[in-house]
Amino acid sequence: MRRHASPVLRRKAVLAGLAVGVVAACGAGFALSDASAGLRPGRPAPKPSHGATHAGHRPSPAPTTGTATSGASPKVSPTAAAPGIPTPTPAPTASVAPPGARAVVLPTPNTGFDYQIGGPYQPPAGIGAVSRDHTAPPAQGLYNVCYLNAFQAQPDATDWWQGNHPALLLRDAQGRPVMDEDWGEALLDVSTPAKRTELAGVVGAWIDECAAKGYQAVEPDNLDSYERSGGRLDKSHNAAFAQLLAARAHADGLAIGQKNTTDLIGQRRTIGFDFAVSEECGHYDECGGFDSAYEGRVFVIEYNAADYAKTCKSFGGKLSVVLRDRDVRPAGRSGYVFRSC
Repeated sequence: MRRHASPVLRRKAVLAGLAVGVVAACGAGFALSDASAGLRPGRPAPKPSHGATHAGHRPSPAPTTGTATSGASPKVSPTAAAPGIPTPTPAPTASVAPPGARAVVLPTPNTGFDYQIGGPYQPPAGIGAVSRDHTAPPAQGLYNVCYLNAFQAQPDATDWWQGNHPALLLRDAQGRPVMDEDWGEALLDVSTPAKRTELAGVVGAWIDECAAKGYQAVEPDNLDSYERSGGRLDKSHNAAFAQLLAARAHADGLAIGQKNTTDLIGQRRTIGFDFAVSEECGHYDECGGFDSAYEGRVFVIEYNAADYAKTCKSFGGKLSVVLRDRDVRPAGRSGYVFRSC
């Protein structure tokens, strides 16, 4: 999630909607299940942002093409913006998998990267890694990171959680769901081992889907939900839940990325994080911490041209840095921005 207006809190990227998928599912006679709850509705843009994508109007996933070739993929030049034919990332490094689990493949440091969680499209030329929402297909021949909203409910999904897992919504003293007011998202309750286990069953099904589709990694968002919980959650609760997600990902043969939240960098090994996805670490002077912790395996997204230029100057030769529009629009949409250094 991106940072909120407050320097303490994070903002999140705008996601595409649930409505198209739900309409199609209903037409085919399907019912929502725990796994399909991941077909999340669109994430509205915050008031300070501009050009919000209307919830429920998600573009149809565009088919990806491209043939894997050997050799390292060059990073995209800072002026490149038009989609092109992708070339794959250099062979990533395999990590040590837990007993009985499949080998996990880590991303290659300083690989050309594109952040496509607002909708999939043909990656620009030279891209070796891409992050997409878990409802989208992975990009052929690239290192694919699967985006999950793991610690909060999507804006239009609160009723689904209320109907299917009411005990997993964090509640205030009056029994009302505790909300991330900037995004209209209900926080999920990870305060007890029992609730974390039950919630891991729901989110774990989404992780399984990522693996089945061919993704190499997952990116669970809102790791910092405790900051918006009014003291009902703390870092230890979120770290414990993240540890369950890491175990599930590793069992599926997927790497797992730490999304933002420098407060938990020190617990990365205990949790099981393999790399990082950092929004605006240049703006908040956090890139160095992520770089040191993850040895360059850091995907950085900046949303301001000046922050992007500063980050490229300091870390462009070490980390995978990209400039995107705040609504992370697919290529071809008005307002689409993409640059990489």
